[in-house]
Amino acid sequence: MIEQDVLIIGSGVAGMSAAQYAARAGRSVTMLESIAPGGQTMYIDMIENYPGFDQPISGYEIGMKFHAQAEAFGAKLVYATVTKLTKEGDNFLTETADGETYKAKAVIFATGAKHRHLGVEGEEKYNGKGVSYCGTCDGPFFKGKRILVVGGGDTALTDGIFLSKLSEHITIVHRKDRFRAQDNLVEQVNRNKNIELVMQHTITEIKGDGNKVTSVILKDLVKNEEYEREFDAVFIFVGMLPQTDLLDKNILDESGYVITNERMETKTPGLYAAGDVRTTVFRQLVTAASDGAIAAHCANEYIDELEGRAYR
Repeated sequence: MIEQDVLIIGSGVAGMSAAQYAARAGRSVTMLESIAPGGQTMYIDMIENYPGFDQPISGYEIGMKFHAQAEAFGAKLVYATVTKLTKEGDNFLTETADGETYKAKAVIFATGAKHRHLGVEGEEKYNGKGVSYCGTCDGPFFKGKRILVVGGGDTALTDGIFLSKLSEHITIVHRKDRFRAQDNLVEQVNRNKNIELVMQHTITEIKGDGNKVTSVILKDLVKNEEYEREFDAVFIFVGMLPQTDLLDKNILDESGYVITNERMETKTPGLYAAGDVRTTVFRQLVTAASDGAIAAHCANEYIDELEGRAYR
């Protein structure tokens, strides 16, 4: 059994920010990651809105910078898939697929959320080459271009409105005859001259020239007909899948996200959540980093209380 003060599950920006702050506070810290450090940043081609960088930087590069900084403060990164998380007394026990067990006084859950994909031909091939799941991240790269937005919820319409400030050629396609978004967002979209609405349609294929998106195949669900239209980018907003299978349902909201307070605390003492995995109004790298720092700070205070050095 490996004992640590703070165990962090996930090594995206939230997890690595938490690792940096917890280690800097003098705690022994281990991050458990099943794939690679960086989380969603690994799927972002270029980032140009992260504070402090005056030139665009790739998601891979910024992920590696976070990783190096966390390790410089003493945090350890272990590649392992977590299979079980339980609490016994004041300690958490975490089991991994390779048979290892970690014991920690506090756990920061930062597994993130994955974008739900359409599953159509060409989607994976052109991911990062015109196919995107974040308007604020990648929209500025398509100023003035023909942009297709897929979805009918709050995120789809909010990002569609954002993208309409960058281009006059925005098309929102939705499989239903009405949106499921808030009424005020629907009103804004209906009034927006830069947005074309294509209802009761789906995408059956995303096409390109090998390097970038050039067109999509749309299907009219009423007429049961398919046709091709030219687009330079496809932004897909059909939901997120928070990675919370390890957690009890009583600390999750109806969509499966972890419920926390402003201190990133869950209902379980000593268990914190940070980044895209928790219920929040905005999911960006900068907010994930903030979440991680807050979670680490509060976890440090929690451990001090366990050890008899009360802060509050």
